[in-house]
Amino acid sequence: MVRKMSVPPMQLVDYDGAGTQLCAVVEAIGNITLKRALIPEPAEGEVRVKVKWVGICGSDVEVFRGAREPEFVSYPTRLGHEVAGVIDKVGPNVIGLKVGDPVALRYIWGAFAEYVCCTPFSVKVLPQALPLIEGSLIEVLPGIIHAAELGDISPHKNVLITGQGVIGLVMTQVVSLYSPRNLVVTDLFDEKLELARKYGATHTYKLPSSDASTMDILGKDFPDGFDIVIPCLLEGDGMVDAIDAASQNGRIIMYGCIGTCHKPVDFFKVHKKRLDIFSTEPKRDIDNRHYFDRGLQLVLDGLVNTEEMITHVVHLSNIAEAFKLRNEHKGDTIHVMIDCETNV
Repeated sequence: MVRKMSVPPMQLVDYDGAGTQLCAVVEAIGNITLKRALIPEPAEGEVRVKVKWVGICGSDVEVFRGAREPEFVSYPTRLGHEVAGVIDKVGPNVIGLKVGDPVALRYIWGAFAEYVCCTPFSVKVLPQALPLIEGSLIEVLPGIIHAAELGDISPHKNVLITGQGVIGLVMTQVVSLYSPRNLVVTDLFDEKLELARKYGATHTYKLPSSDASTMDILGKDFPDGFDIVIPCLLEGDGMVDAIDAASQNGRIIMYGCIGTCHKPVDFFKVHKKRLDIFSTEPKRDIDNRHYFDRGLQLVLDGLVNTEEMITHVVHLSNIAEAFKLRNEHKGDTIHVMIDCETNV
């Protein structure tokens, strides 16, 4: 059975003292607050990570907004999964990992906290020379690389990426390495499109509004649509637009738009166009590890920049303000990083 995202248990307490830590809890839609919890001890086969950086992902924003269905999330809940920190304790029967190792984590949810425990499967040791702030976004690279692989991208194909938030910008960097004929991206903001051009986009289009039809804007230049469409938007409504933008026999790779779609979906259009639609999480644990390795190597080789789109750094103690900032739709807010280190 393939491993899935897990939420490490955390025992909340009503006092502040030795052996406790700060953690963030979403009490209800739009309400994230700070709580105290016991600092966890690693069980057999686990390590404890002293968390330094956690990025606010679009999926965190969706939960904060209440855009996920009840079968996937209930409140109160904890968020945060783009994690970088340092191992500070190793449980019994763990080999290879040691205290002091800088690490990125994957498949750990609920890491807006000072400490979390996890198994080695979720851990990727980082080089000591790599700044930790650049390590947290390595978590997204396995799914992004897998998305590019599923697209079967080649030099005679046109690729469209909708949305150039932090994930879209990393996706643009990775997809450009697959040498598509044209790499076309869309967004609402000039600042993000400027970065996209730097990262390899051959065509950039500024949409007039979030509900604008992509093909109304791009159709004159690309009347046949796109061989590969990769939505990097949040809520599921963008899938309707992705289906319209896909060419005959095209592929849609759902990195984004995985939330609920509130618009009618014309599945006959999917049938008529002979479209393939793929999800992006690796289906085997070994593939997850393989893509984790490849993602880190791309960063170390200077081919993927995980630091440049960071626009704001906020301490854990001000996480409510950080989510308010991240939830605003602005061109000068791309990636908001939470500094979880104590004594700041």
